Amino acid sequence: MRASTRSPAHPLLHRVAERARRAVPFTLDGAPATALEGDTVLTAILTHGAQLRRNEFSGEPRAGFCMMGACQDCWVQTDSGERLRACTTFVAPGMALRTDAGGA
Repeated sequence: MRASTRSPAHPLLHRVAERARRAVPFTLDGAPATALEGDTVLTAILTHGAQLRRNEFSGEPRAGFCMMGACQDCWVQTDSGERLRACTTFVAPGMALRTDAGGA
């Protein structure tokens, strides 16, 4: 398998059309960020970075797998330690998310 050439500083997802929804402020790894109302946590994170989290066993970057809540690949944590399934949880104003907390 070939290593990705995508820099971690570049978002994995890019909005190309729909942008008319209300902005939702949240923090991502302690930095201010915004998503759009109705975005999942997964979308909110991947529009700001190249990975959702790192695998807790190998350290490899992860970006979700099934995208429908059936697998265990998209667990992330809030600053308070709460675990969220990123693909089925909607981002909320003031949410504080961590991509560097190990996820699961």
